Amino acid sequence: MPRIVVDVMPKPEILDPQGKAIVGALPRLGFTAFSGVRQGKRFELTVDGPVTEEILEQARNAAATMLSNPVIEDVVNVEVLPEDSAEVRADADAAEVD
Repeated sequence: MPRIVVDVMPKPEILDPQGKAIVGALPRLGFTAFSGVRQGKRFELTVDGPVTEEILEQARNAAATMLSNPVIEDVVNVEVLPEDSAEVRADADAAEVD
């Protein structure tokens, strides 16, 4: 089944305490190449049948009105995942369980 991915990030002027905590922890764990982190949200919307322009527009509207808080967040990406990526992800999820 096709999936639409929606990525939401805090607006640049909004403080990101989770991102700040992560960037502080990275060097302690040996990851020294990163100077900043912003944490966002990812939504995966599953579609029964093909993704039409109308369905994609519905996903954009849902992203703007329900999946994000437009006062403090920006919708930065709305895209259709390739069908084969669902299989790759399912395989990766199964490997993590083992």
